[in-house]
Amino acid sequence: MKTLIAKVWAGVGAGLGAGMRGRPLRFLIAGGLNTLVGLSFYPLLLWSVPLMHTHYLVALGISQVFCLCFAYLTYKYGVFRTQGNVAREFGAFSGFYLFNYAANWAILPLLVETAGIHPSVVQTGFNLIVIAGSYFWHSRVTFRDADAGRAAGGGA
Repeated sequence: MKTLIAKVWAGVGAGLGAGMRGRPLRFLIAGGLNTLVGLSFYPLLLWSVPLMHTHYLVALGISQVFCLCFAYLTYKYGVFRTQGNVAREFGAFSGFYLFNYAANWAILPLLVETAGIHPSVVQTGFNLIVIAGSYFWHSRVTFRDADAGRAAGGGA
């Protein structure tokens, strides 16, 4: 899968400019692809695997893990194009989304029940914040240049 993603992104990257100039556009394209996979994988799993018809929560867990790994690979190889550091990067990547899932579970009912805001409005606003925040988090924390961190005295 790594090779396939790298080949696809090499072609995409050629048209978007090298280095950091094309990174925001590559991030948006990866986000669109990840959204498409995220919206498709769970229903396809439910539909195509008879055992999942009655075990929809197991399907949800499988879908979440698959989609998280897929998103990590698209961002690592397609957007930020880092080498190595898989354990550190995947930990930071997963941690970002775990934190946001937890925050979402707290914020959604708080604003719906106490402020009377429609759930769709809250969720849309929350998602826009997560999208913007994820670019900055991933560019500065998850996929940061480890050599630049050491050179600045930040260690690895």
